[in-house]
Amino acid sequence: EKPGRIRVVRDGTLLAAPFLDIVSATTSGGERGLLGLAFHPDYASNGLFFVNHTDANGDTRVLRFTRGASSDAADPASLTVVLEVDQPDTNHNGGHLAFGPDGMLYVGLGDGGGGGDPGGHGQNPRTLLGSILRLDVDALPYSVPADNPFVGDTTAAPETWAWGLRNPWRFSFDRVTGDLWIGDVGQGSVEEISFQSASSGGGENFGWNVLEGSSCYPAGPCDATGTVLPVHEYDHPDGCSVTGGYVYRGSAIPGLVGRYLFGDYCGGWIRSLGWNGTAVTDEIDHADALGTVPQLSSFGEDAAGELYVMSLGGTVWRLVPGGG
Repeated sequence: EKPGRIRVVRDGTLLAAPFLDIVSATTSGGERGLLGLAFHPDYASNGLFFVNHTDANGDTRVLRFTRGASSDAADPASLTVVLEVDQPDTNHNGGHLAFGPDGMLYVGLGDGGGGGDPGGHGQNPRTLLGSILRLDVDALPYSVPADNPFVGDTTAAPETWAWGLRNPWRFSFDRVTGDLWIGDVGQGSVEEISFQSASSGGGENFGWNVLEGSSCYPAGPCDATGTVLPVHEYDHPDGCSVTGGYVYRGSAIPGLVGRYLFGDYCGGWIRSLGWNGTAVTDEIDHADALGTVPQLSSFGEDAAGELYVMSLGGTVWRLVPGGG
């Protein structure tokens, strides 16, 4: 929950006591709050999990906690600060966390806010802003993996895995292929889905703020040399803020297997993309089956690969056969 709580739902019932409550340490409102949660790949044995929130000063903090004596509650005293990043404005915090198939923690950070990236963070690889970071969190607070693309490069931060992002609002790894899919929120005209192959060594520059989607920003000639264009984009007013999702790998809805699902916060629709390994093959709008989700803020994936969708208003839905 955005104010700073993690809740447990068991057998369709919301438990009264939160798993974790850091409301008193979290600034919430607008694009701030408790924005990301990731369980360690060995959570079953080590009980470690990580959260990304906006602290009392309005800055990004990635924290590590340990499960408590009960599986329904964390140990708040186990708090360890993993990463702190100053935020120059109130928006574009990013906030998503995900462990990759390599066991590393990936951290999404927006460009620091303000219209048009006034700080120039998107095209400055020395800053952590406007990037997806790759961290080894098995040693505290973290270590930089030796195979990160900018290790030993004085022109870029060694934590950086990919850059040139405006506000990566939800990214995910395909649990079968290991490919990385990124929903990157646009400025005022274009929303984009970016893609990184599992075979990549990292270092991609996804273009912001030279590009918005595949178009020059602002309009006019630009030098986009070295940038990676999105694999899919859509214009406003078809939507206003992309919400990245997941490649469906569940079993309940066979027709969706291998398709990337995503949505839009304003449009409320859910769509899916086909992928042949190198390019998008088709797009399906699932509005007829699913309707629309007001303030569609996030997707979720469970252990079986089934998908969930969330409204900022507080409702969580599970996708089931027949679109119900």
